[in-house]
Amino acid sequence: MTTYAALLRGVNVGGSRKLPMAELRTLMEDLGHTGVRTYLQSGQVVFTSGRGDEESLAAELAEAVARRFGFPVDVIVRDHAYLRAVAEACPFPAAELEGRQLHVIYYSAPVDAARFAEIDRTAHLPEEFRLGDRVLYLYAPNGVGRSKLAEHLSRPRLNKGVIATSRNWNTVLKLVELTARDT
Repeated sequence: MTTYAALLRGVNVGGSRKLPMAELRTLMEDLGHTGVRTYLQSGQVVFTSGRGDEESLAAELAEAVARRFGFPVDVIVRDHAYLRAVAEACPFPAAELEGRQLHVIYYSAPVDAARFAEIDRTAHLPEEFRLGDRVLYLYAPNGVGRSKLAEHLSRPRLNKGVIATSRNWNTVLKLVELTARDT
């Protein structure tokens, strides 16, 4: 049995694509997963499963959400070891920053530096980003809501062919904690 976190993109944001967490937990249990827990209302669900891999589990959940709730949702599933490795590999001094200043954009597949070559990094300073294993670490000292770099990084052409979903550092750490409970 492996413990995973599923990251659902764009649910319960701005009053659209409403997905009650209690119903999401029930859906996950109906799919045969155990130890199901949700975190916040923004689309994080932790669960244990003895079957499938990250990609097949993500596809299964996306299909089930579309059937039950009537709208498509992008899903990324990652296991505890990966989530912990992402937190440990952070290239920024996370312990010295507020959670709102540091974000991780999770990708469904590897992305390389060439994808982001058009971005003039010096034009966005003091904001910065660094790539990791299927993630991008974003340092936005004034928060992501005011970040011009975050706005630039979210452009569809930069995310073409991959699912991308962002979480603040507090959520990154909480998902490591929640997935560690059963490992």
